[in-house]
Amino acid sequence: MTTVFDFSATTLAGQDKPLSDFRGQALLIVNVASRCGFTPQYEGLEELQEAYEQRGFAVLGFPCNQFGHQEPGDEAEIERFCTLNYDVTYPLFAKIEVNGAGTHPLYAFLKTARRGLFGTVSIKWNFTKFLVGRDGAPIVRYAPSVEPEALAPAIEKALG
Repeated sequence: MTTVFDFSATTLAGQDKPLSDFRGQALLIVNVASRCGFTPQYEGLEELQEAYEQRGFAVLGFPCNQFGHQEPGDEAEIERFCTLNYDVTYPLFAKIEVNGAGTHPLYAFLKTARRGLFGTVSIKWNFTKFLVGRDGAPIVRYAPSVEPEALAPAIEKALG
């Protein structure tokens, strides 16, 4: 069975990071952007990270520029923005594509495992969220409009 731990991604610093490094943790995987109406969710995502990281939880942020070109910066600009404006401490990765021919393999897996509203596969906008269990299996997909704070009960359940 394929799990998120079978994939790797490039960090903002340009290093390949196997997601197996997060084995045993519950994860919230989010495609993020710095110039989006949902950008203030960075704050709520950081609050989730701080609240649950000691219990084996991590937020993983994947910048994406496919929706309204709302993530135009390079990796250094993304890191600076997230650190200065939201004190982000969770892992951020290099920009990826979540739809189309260049879809990152992790997102191809997530989108198929947990479809959106009415069974759609494609990501509709920035800040789509996937909650993943400690076993690496995607549990649920959340629309961008779902605020991070609303995920606390599901995270608690995923953490056991």
